[in-house]
Amino acid sequence: MYQNRPYCILNAAMSIDGKIASISGNTELSSSEDWIRVHKLRSEVDGIVVGINTIIKDDPKLRIKYFDRKFGRLHRIIVDSNLKIPLDSKVLTFETNLYPSIIATTENAPQSKIKKIKSIDPNNIRIIKCGNNKRVDLTIMTNKLKNLGINKILLEGGGTLNFSMLKNKLVDELIIAISPVILGGKDAPTLVDGTGFGSLNEFIKFFLIKKQLIGNNLVLWYKIK
Repeated sequence: MYQNRPYCILNAAMSIDGKIASISGNTELSSSEDWIRVHKLRSEVDGIVVGINTIIKDDPKLRIKYFDRKFGRLHRIIVDSNLKIPLDSKVLTFETNLYPSIIATTENAPQSKIKKIKSIDPNNIRIIKCGNNKRVDLTIMTNKLKNLGINKILLEGGGTLNFSMLKNKLVDELIIAISPVILGGKDAPTLVDGTGFGSLNEFIKFFLIKKQLIGNNLVLWYKIK
């Protein structure tokens, strides 16, 4: 249950064969109509969660278009275990007064980099330390987000982060937009990568609650069993 953490929706676009990007890194799988749905969803949550690889590869703004928020501000939450985030990333420099950023890292993060990041906008950039291990402890992270008043998050992660959030039972809902293309490639990232689940007892089970054709994307809504 999510009383001690934010309610989490994993949203992603993927190809028919489950790829979220091509081997060259192309991630344009959502139709223009479906992007409107995504931005509406962004306008209804308290934060968007992505991994550091998304920031480094795509440098997204993680903002809202087409819609106005009815409450609070949208937080951009970046999982960055080794604090590799470039100081000129858009999540640190673009409209931080409207979209404050939270960087989740570990106790091992270099203090010098922490100071540099905070100095960009001390009022709208926060760093939270989540565990002593090599990787961010996602359970600690979500507990801290809840304590900061973030009650609903949208996970727009890559395959590794998606797997880790699912493995730690931190996802409540799944929305998948299936693009009518085949990408192929054994090294192309999939919706869920990581080490995988080995037995039936470990499998994460969902049930379908809704389906809709939006543009050329078949969008499926699932909730966890």
